[in-house]
Amino acid sequence: MNILSFPAFAARSRGARFAQSWWGNAWLRAVEETSLDSKRLARGRSYAKAGRVGSIAVSPGRLAADVYGSEEMPYRTVVRVDTFSDAQWERLLEQVASRASHIAALLNRTMPHDLLLDAQEAAVPLLPTVGDLEPDCTCQDWGYPCKHAAALCYQASWLLDEDPFVLLLLRGRGENELFTDLRERNVVDSAPPVAPRAIFPADARAAFAHSPGPLPDAGRVGDFHAPALLIPGIDEGELGNAASRAATRARELLGAPPH
Repeated sequence: MNILSFPAFAARSRGARFAQSWWGNAWLRAVEETSLDSKRLARGRSYAKAGRVGSIAVSPGRLAADVYGSEEMPYRTVVRVDTFSDAQWERLLEQVASRASHIAALLNRTMPHDLLLDAQEAAVPLLPTVGDLEPDCTCQDWGYPCKHAAALCYQASWLLDEDPFVLLLLRGRGENELFTDLRERNVVDSAPPVAPRAIFPADARAAFAHSPGPLPDAGRVGDFHAPALLIPGIDEGELGNAASRAATRARELLGAPPH
């Protein structure tokens, strides 16, 4: 069985956002529109940001984690999602294979809007909607969802932001299965290369023209103590004077007045 396990998220600030991607936000809309109690959702958000959710296991149709509440022992929390039938997967694969841009986007860990629209036309609900999520928890709270399940769902939006294949695995097939099926259709190798993301985009001319400003005060080099046992035969005073002269010369070379 295809199972992915993700380490627990550390606590985050109260102002931290949940989903950043549009597909992560679509997941949260399904959670919030399914809820029957906004107060439990608010508690779930607090639990998620406080880091009360343990490691998260994702498998076809199932999202599971231990969630810590007011008791010493955690609650076993599960959120179930409907998986696709073989016929639905076949239609989805046809849509993915129909455009090289779909494959390139997935390889770049993004979910293209066009793929969502194409899947909808093929009667494949790629993203969950109201009623698609079924929460379950070992706690005694009869809320729908309870705060523990809500916390798990909110943290799942962080997983989806990083990797949309989490959603596809919940729908029944993981990344390897998906690309194996696409390779059998001879379409993966035809996808355009993914352009590398610029890490520090900057204009080189402007960067070199920028003045770095004054050097920080280096202070005096004094009271230098070298461990005699580690440097036998070297006079500490002479070593300190040499270090001071080197520092002064370095500042002269850099255009700063000697200290």
